[in-house]
Amino acid sequence: MSSAFETPRRDFGGDIIEPGAAAYESASRSMLVAGSPAFVLRPDSVADVQAGVGFAVGTGLVLSVRGGGHGFAGFGTNDGGVVLDLGKLASVEIIDKERHLVRIGGGATWGQVAAALAPHGLAISAGDTGSVGVGGLTLTGGIGWKVRRYGLALDNVVAAEVVTADGELRRASATENPELFWALRGGGGNFGVVTAFDFVAHPTTDVFFGTITFPAAQAATVLRGWADHLRTAPEELTSIADLANPFAGGPDAPVEIQVAFDGDDPGLAARALDPIRRLGTVIGDDVALKPYADVLVDFAAPPLGIHLVTRSAFADPASVPAVLQILSEAAASASAPKISVRSVGGAVSRLPGDATAYAHRQAELMLVTTTVGPPPVIEAARPALEAIWARLTPHISGAYANFLASATEEDVAAIYPPHTYQRLAEIKRHYDPGNLFSQNHNIRPR
Repeated sequence: MSSAFETPRRDFGGDIIEPGAAAYESASRSMLVAGSPAFVLRPDSVADVQAGVGFAVGTGLVLSVRGGGHGFAGFGTNDGGVVLDLGKLASVEIIDKERHLVRIGGGATWGQVAAALAPHGLAISAGDTGSVGVGGLTLTGGIGWKVRRYGLALDNVVAAEVVTADGELRRASATENPELFWALRGGGGNFGVVTAFDFVAHPTTDVFFGTITFPAAQAATVLRGWADHLRTAPEELTSIADLANPFAGGPDAPVEIQVAFDGDDPGLAARALDPIRRLGTVIGDDVALKPYADVLVDFAAPPLGIHLVTRSAFADPASVPAVLQILSEAAASASAPKISVRSVGGAVSRLPGDATAYAHRQAELMLVTTTVGPPPVIEAARPALEAIWARLTPHISGAYANFLASATEEDVAAIYPPHTYQRLAEIKRHYDPGNLFSQNHNIRPR
């Protein structure tokens, strides 16, 4: 065996899992995609991450970096390469109490973060799933239950420590490697392995959270009224509208308006939520005051052979009526995918479009379709899905990387507008000229 392949056994202090090992079956797959890597490396330290990166460079093997492993496109595993699983680097530490500055390991999950910060009355704007990794969500956005009040997860990052392709540990912030810092906030895993993030947390209370449900037949009316209300609703309110849930009746499934009011004042919450309740015939309402950490759901990996295919885009204010009409009509079809529409705007839109590598600041809504099933079901559903997106195309723009099951050149172009992509490509050339970090929505070195 060559010395390059012996390197991890000599220099790597964490776990090395190879085919045939008892832990290999679970270690080799990400949450949604099976793989067969030659090595799964689980570092115990930053030095181990550096050794793992050096090993991938020395052997020429494909490198995948895994945080929570939830990526729909399966970037957290590969066939025949190296997987660097950061799960042990999951510390959550308050490093400045007055500034609410929190240092979080690159392998932590948002559930771990929320649980660690709750006793201190703090929280960070994150996603909506506790088992999702901090790294994967943050590097490409972070749209969750506090997004309209506190912005994207990446908007709350003030520094990061990252191992780049040359094996060096660099600190990125507004004053240290500022171009790298800009690229990390939206550029995905293209620029290195983030071993730690510094976030500014905010004081938090319990939140009013739950679902207000309406009959499927009222979808068009409810969606229009919901979107109209979100334009003027307080930024404490973030909401998701779900239609055609295949597990609740498909085209006959009720319209579910999930709401999160970021505050514990019942009067203020009622003023924000009651206009939604008046949009139609309420057939369910379980909104209640809950600890913020409890609203982050866990995600169970689907059985082997079951795939989740997601696709996403954004709608600006002028396009919202047409988009919602198309979606409400699509939801009534027997072949409808699950449809989710998420409110954004608010704090997200207050930053300039070039403030970070996340470029979709002026969108009012994000829409997502999800198709679930074994490959024959996915293929059978494809024509109807393509028909929906063909109708939507004149009215939408962009894509959200965290809700894409594919990684085509078209996907990358949708995520990164030309001026954003060009700047990222220049930064990529500087920090990763050989494109070691290619298992992502890839930015090629310019």
